[in-house]
Amino acid sequence: MTGFGIIEFSNNKLFYVASGCVKSGAGDLATRLKAILEGLNQVIAAHAPGEVAVEKVFVNANPQSTLALGQARGTAICAAVIAGLPVSEYTALQVKQSVVGNGHAAKEQVQNMVKRLLSLPGDPAPDAADALACAICHAHGHRLGIHSGFRMKKGRLV
Repeated sequence: MTGFGIIEFSNNKLFYVASGCVKSGAGDLATRLKAILEGLNQVIAAHAPGEVAVEKVFVNANPQSTLALGQARGTAICAAVIAGLPVSEYTALQVKQSVVGNGHAAKEQVQNMVKRLLSLPGDPAPDAADALACAICHAHGHRLGIHSGFRMKKGRLV
């Protein structure tokens, strides 16, 4: 499963647009990656983001999980590049620091801050919250002028 989150950033304000998860389904690796690619292509076509932000892969205790995450992440980057979108990458530490103010924040803290920052009625699903947090981190970088080389199309980030 791959989370996605789309926000608008306008006049230094964040607005929720959409979020969810693309399910990779069953089957061999190639089939699951194709499902992720097609699902993200649909999200990009439906919401027309101007930029894409993705979280960098971290190495965890299970090498198989790290490899699978890297392959899904590569597929997400390919979906963005095929659509002609610029891609920015952030570490989990950068995302948590930007959203929560603590680079070692718990997943629940990130979820809660995403909910608050975007005025959501309920907690987003964990994978969607992570994706929204990454988009918020990217938008915060725009606010600070860090991404001066990019222009947002319709102010939307994915």
